[in-house]
Amino acid sequence: MKNSEIIKNLSLDDKIKIVTGQDFWYTKELENEGLKSLLLTDGPSGVRKQEEDIDALGLNQSIETISFPSLALIACSFDKDLLRQYGEYLGQIAKSEKVNVLLGPGINIKRNPLAGRNFEYMSEDPFVSGKLGTAYIKGLQSQGVGASVKHFATNNRENQRFTNSSNIDERTLREIYLSAFETIVKEAEPATIMSSYNFLNQVPVSENKWLLTDLLRNEWGYQGVVVSDWSAVKRRAQSLKAGLNLEMPGKGEATLTEVKDAIKNGQLDEHILDVSVDRVLTLMKDYQIKEDVQSYDKETYHDFARELARKSIVLLKNENENLPLKPLSLGLIGELAENPRYQGGGSSKVNPYHVVTPLEAFKNQQYVYAQGYNINNHEVDQQLQQQAVKVAQQNDQVVLFLGYPESYETEGLDKDSLSLPDNQLALIDAVTKENENVTIVLQNGGTVLMPWADKVKSIVETYLPGEAVGEAIYDILTGKQNPAGKLAETVPQRIEDVPSYLTFNQSKADENYREGIYVGYRYYDTKNIETQFPFGHGSSYTTFDYSNMQITNQESSLKVSLDIKNTGNIFGEEVVQIYIGNRTSDIDMPYKELREFERVALEVNETKTINFEIPHKAMRWYNENRGQWQIDDGEYIIYAGSSVEDIRLEQPITLDITNQTTSNQIHEDTYLSEIVTRKEEFKQSLEQYNLDKIIDAVIENPELTSIFENMPLRSLIMVNIDIKTVRDFIDAANEEKSKEG
Repeated sequence: MKNSEIIKNLSLDDKIKIVTGQDFWYTKELENEGLKSLLLTDGPSGVRKQEEDIDALGLNQSIETISFPSLALIACSFDKDLLRQYGEYLGQIAKSEKVNVLLGPGINIKRNPLAGRNFEYMSEDPFVSGKLGTAYIKGLQSQGVGASVKHFATNNRENQRFTNSSNIDERTLREIYLSAFETIVKEAEPATIMSSYNFLNQVPVSENKWLLTDLLRNEWGYQGVVVSDWSAVKRRAQSLKAGLNLEMPGKGEATLTEVKDAIKNGQLDEHILDVSVDRVLTLMKDYQIKEDVQSYDKETYHDFARELARKSIVLLKNENENLPLKPLSLGLIGELAENPRYQGGGSSKVNPYHVVTPLEAFKNQQYVYAQGYNINNHEVDQQLQQQAVKVAQQNDQVVLFLGYPESYETEGLDKDSLSLPDNQLALIDAVTKENENVTIVLQNGGTVLMPWADKVKSIVETYLPGEAVGEAIYDILTGKQNPAGKLAETVPQRIEDVPSYLTFNQSKADENYREGIYVGYRYYDTKNIETQFPFGHGSSYTTFDYSNMQITNQESSLKVSLDIKNTGNIFGEEVVQIYIGNRTSDIDMPYKELREFERVALEVNETKTINFEIPHKAMRWYNENRGQWQIDDGEYIIYAGSSVEDIRLEQPITLDITNQTTSNQIHEDTYLSEIVTRKEEFKQSLEQYNLDKIIDAVIENPELTSIFENMPLRSLIMVNIDIKTVRDFIDAANEEKSKEG
């Protein structure tokens, strides 16, 4: 039956119930229409299906399933095919557990490394989050399970997340914080989008019509369902008018009464309610799970979790080819080797099928183990530390397993430090005094400051690598897997260097994004601030050579091609990154921005030609004064590199792609310096209104040049040229230029 016919036969109460959660995880069932309730459940790093109700933060036990790596790690793969495969695996598990909509992926921008939920998010760069998020969702939805992209939008801190206002100018909002969502909406068509708890520019996101309707639907063309984050809706009637379709979990009778009263009092048009009912009905029809779903082999899926982690782990440092481990005596130190951190807290926490610790993974290799510290007690335990020192003294090589305790990183709370606990810092000092060949393996949800980096030979970043934590780390350390992960966020040298340092969490009521578009590498790279490890960085056990970059300007895109060769001794993979620097727009711009990437696999001495198609719209920026996106003709620099700082090739290109005569038109605020530069374009008009003599005088007299450089055309009245003459010249000059075009 058509939605319109179903809606016609529904009572007002039933309409309201359809757009309100039946309970904590389920929507209302429509038995007469053969539409079962939809089950929506958490899914950032695995399917977290609760065995009991009324639990959003993982207090109740969930089903046993695969604990996959966090998105913070998986994004470091920079592998779109791998992300699509991950989505397919998640979809198969969800379908097997009769989950209709999986709440993920999280694609909020990592604005500040103190944000407590960064382990759930992909990157500081919207291009990375948009492309990898698109691949994930396409994979998930190919299995008949809907995605719920979150958290829309500007949910970049956890403290006071229900009430604080993210205050952002529109250019920054569109170029940084909405960009990944726009990409996903247009390329992946997600089943649902989850609106966030926070306010945006003083308006609650759940009641923000500009965001949920004007932008999301009318501008981007979104056709799916907007669902609230759990208990985010304060005023249901207002949220319906704004474009929020499904309230979860709902407030029962309170929601029913509020919406009915609003319709009765004329505050809410029932047609608006019908629109949301129609969208939820479509969702219910599109994502019903069939009865004959297949179970999944957990061992196979565990193996995939291992593959995901090892393909994503980042080798940050490897001095003197310290890794892979040599066949020498080996000491493993740190409680995280025995009791690893492999997943985040809160709504991403799943009940794992089979956790393999690093100690278990090394069971077939000779090693000596010392605990070294207590993960949940920050004070130095002298006895544990002395045992670790002894292991360091008696072995040729040492692996230190370090990281944040779980209490540091969880949903609902931001961190107040990026330092490792004091007992771990003391352990680094003690161990490195006794052994030169030290590798540090980190387990952490978000960025760790590393003032100790020069004391060790190797650093391996695993973030939260899922239940196959030990196996994936073993694969990297022993060389079974050649590391190829790249940082999807910057590791700064100091917290004070972070662009949002002065404003993050400074006010309980307001989060002011004063750094604007200069987030992450856009700031460090543009301001030339030295980082600990830059965005896009990751080492390998082999080496790569870049050459022969060719750029062709096509009708609607740039074609960039280059050759890459494996010049080392083993098979390896490299993430080729293409950045573009805008050198033409008359507005502040980041020095360069990521605009494409590709993960490439190469045998020893193998060379491949990599081709990129970069649409011209990648050069756009948002002009707030005009309220529209803008592309400017002129010079751009194309960079190819292994990180934002490790640029191997670069080439300038001058673009003439806009085909817009209006973009070159002059006006009363056009400066004389521009008229001087474009003198030949306006030759006839300048002569017609006797302005050519002024221009010649400016050119011939250096003293006048500096004065006129900052004088607009309307200011010519100061040299006895009336404003009518100025305006007539402008009209004639623009017409002259138009005829020329």
